[in-house]
Amino acid sequence: MELYQILAVVDRETAPRMEEIYRACGTQVGISQIAAGTANNDILARYGLAETEKRIVGTIASAPQQRSIFNMARNQLYLDIPGNGILTAVPIKSVAGRQALAFLTGSEITGGKPKMEFEYELIVVVLKEGYVDMAMDAAREAGAGGGTVLHAKGTGGKQGTGFFSVRFAEEKDMIYIVAHRDEKTAVMQAINTKAGPNTEAQGICFSMPISAVMGLRARSTESVETDDGTSSSNV
Repeated sequence: MELYQILAVVDRETAPRMEEIYRACGTQVGISQIAAGTANNDILARYGLAETEKRIVGTIASAPQQRSIFNMARNQLYLDIPGNGILTAVPIKSVAGRQALAFLTGSEITGGKPKMEFEYELIVVVLKEGYVDMAMDAAREAGAGGGTVLHAKGTGGKQGTGFFSVRFAEEKDMIYIVAHRDEKTAVMQAINTKAGPNTEAQGICFSMPISAVMGLRARSTESVETDDGTSSSNV
């Protein structure tokens, strides 16, 4: 069965409606967790904005369910309009056993594989608590837009197991960043350089492919004149 993890980042008031869409499409709400945006305080103050609490609402869906969820989110919540939230579908490669499959989907039917053509990827950054701005400043300099922050705790041993000098049994922040495939490497390298394992942030960074995404602003196309008088397009 072709499966996807659906992750929606929406305002707190929209989260219950997103959960209703999941149920209407025949899936169960897997997670509903408090999160925060990554706009810094200077930007919020400049435009007189208050920081809005976000929620990440997730579920596991088959391919037909994924399409229905995206259609309903577009028609009912207008998530295709930038600023209303972000909806992503991350392909699931395997599930451990028929019982787990039945628990997630209500069916033990196997077979099928997710769409493997990816225009966007989900960058996940795990770093020490309090260093989100350091990582996001680096990401923005490399071309990233914004991100969503979750608070977490590592699961290392009682002494805080070290791995390449990174300690995991501590309070952590997690950042989710959706990036275009041709920006992903530069964003990850920038984060690793300025907020990686050898910095105070002690961050680690990895990415996962996204099969479908909704709610991102269109990438701008502009003509840039080069030294030889020709022009090139930045997309």
